[in-house]
Amino acid sequence: MAPKSTFATSTAKPPCSVSTLFFSFTLICTLSISLFFLFNTTHQSKTSSHPSLMSQNAPQPLNNSIKVYIADLPRSLNYGLLDKYWSFNGDSRLGNDADREIRSTLLSKKLKFPPYPENPLIKQYSAEYWIMGDLMTPEEFRIGSFARRVFDANDADVVFVPFFATVSAELQLGVAKGVFRKKVGNEDYERQREVVDFIKGTEEWKRSGGRDHVFVLTDPVAMWHVRAEIAPAILLVVDFGGWYRLDSKASNSSSSDMIQHTQVSLLKDVIVPYTHLLPRLHLSKNQKRQTLLYFKGAKHRHRGGLVREKLWDLLVNEPGVIMEEGFPNATGREQSIKGMRTSEFCLHPAGDTPTSCRLFDAIQSLCIPVIISDDIELPFEGMVDYSEFSIFVAVSDALQPSWLVGHLRSFSREQKDRFRQNVARVQPIFEYDNGYPGGIGPIPLDGAVNQIWKKVYQKLPMIKEAIVREKRKPPGVSVPLRCHCT
Repeated sequence: MAPKSTFATSTAKPPCSVSTLFFSFTLICTLSISLFFLFNTTHQSKTSSHPSLMSQNAPQPLNNSIKVYIADLPRSLNYGLLDKYWSFNGDSRLGNDADREIRSTLLSKKLKFPPYPENPLIKQYSAEYWIMGDLMTPEEFRIGSFARRVFDANDADVVFVPFFATVSAELQLGVAKGVFRKKVGNEDYERQREVVDFIKGTEEWKRSGGRDHVFVLTDPVAMWHVRAEIAPAILLVVDFGGWYRLDSKASNSSSSDMIQHTQVSLLKDVIVPYTHLLPRLHLSKNQKRQTLLYFKGAKHRHRGGLVREKLWDLLVNEPGVIMEEGFPNATGREQSIKGMRTSEFCLHPAGDTPTSCRLFDAIQSLCIPVIISDDIELPFEGMVDYSEFSIFVAVSDALQPSWLVGHLRSFSREQKDRFRQNVARVQPIFEYDNGYPGGIGPIPLDGAVNQIWKKVYQKLPMIKEAIVREKRKPPGVSVPLRCHCT
């Protein structure tokens, strides 16, 4: 899967004089790009290393890169899935208005790197696309990328598995949701099976037991049928909420069908940000905020999200509080933008899982997050100090009548301004989009992709130790998955 530059020129040999001019032009452009990124690297490193936000004790890389080998999966399991997505007319789940417009422009085109869906149900999980896009970008344009792609697995620190698991799952849910939890007639399961069978048959997997392989599983239902088989790997997930148990109805109350908590751990896995759905508001554009607290989302949720319904009933009639049903899709996007940009605080209660893209929409909107989710895990902890720009409230306190509103009103104007300034400083850290077609091009230097690879880099000593421990075990003896940690 060697990359081919989207910036490539014709291979036909021009006349000598044209060749000389072309060479000179290319040299000038290359030097300009190099100077641009050198400047930006220096500039962004200064702005992103604010001592109160970025941990001074976070492990620092020794060689400023992590070496990544891309497993040789067929295109049908990544960009080919996007071809499949864009070829559909779509149903209520896949038929987002923004995507219909994109489909109409792609009908006559065959792109090597198609765009990712704008449908918010899918876009929020787009980490797989941007990570892959960075790795597929020609090396000369990857100035500043923390991950260095290698083409010999023996030279790699980790093996990246290029499966667009979210797109695969959402295709199945959009076309035939009824068979999603089944194996027969389930194309997503067939793709999962193809990925796992291929990967487990490679020498790289056999050598490490899969512990140095990286899977992107941002959608809570991604690779749902094969999770136990890839449990030893490094999993990039948005939280651990979808891993602990299945709905009792789906599992028939059988513990053997439940996802075991030992399959995920902060010791080996990485929490990554959702992709924000709302545009970034720069601090210089911030205006006076009239509303105290804002929330837009579904009132009724399951499992840990039951607290949301209780909070709703407590807050809906409070002065200065806006509670709205809905999702920032095509029809509710402008309403969400206005609500978050005109509110001091944005509520972030647990839903079906402990977190959601709502948190990152709030950050991009300079709305101070109020996090009410006792089991939440957050991206880049140890690298970012969330307490400097977010309010954390225990569920037990939040459910006391009038307590939360009183607590938020107790913050002074100076305190809120300081929180908002800190929110502005961390906005770039949660940005995936590099602004290039197909995601092929230089990435934001302090953006989410680089932060993810830095976090994976921190895991390497523990991963290597686990591989060595496995090798010393006598035949027939397995190493238990001890993933308990706090």
